[in-house]
Amino acid sequence: MPDAFTGRRQQAEKRGRRGETLASLLLMLKGYRILGRRVKTHAGEIDLIAQAPGGLVCFIEVKARPDRDTAVGAVHQRQQQRIMRAAGLFLAARPKLATRPVRYDIVTVMPGALPRHIRDAFRSGG
Repeated sequence: MPDAFTGRRQQAEKRGRRGETLASLLLMLKGYRILGRRVKTHAGEIDLIAQAPGGLVCFIEVKARPDRDTAVGAVHQRQQQRIMRAAGLFLAARPKLATRPVRYDIVTVMPGALPRHIRDAFRSGG
């Protein structure tokens, strides 16, 4: 029988997958092409990687939280650096994509609201 921690962890995992699915749908409706979901690298996992209609490669962190400020605040500087390192590893293995400009976005998913896409949410060096 799972303990309370395991149950909470499973619920968080389920919420995360649901949030990533909603974020993927939102981006596809906006014309983005999903290149990867839950992409694992030695530096960590990237929730979504998508190509914007203009060809830009977007590395997207999805946060399912009770409100937008909490969701955005959950992507702290250390996590941003990890995402950027993981993005660099992903691009290094894909020379055709490595020449394209990149952007780091956040999609927030909140109960009772449509997902919100925050473009250029953080930058390398910042």
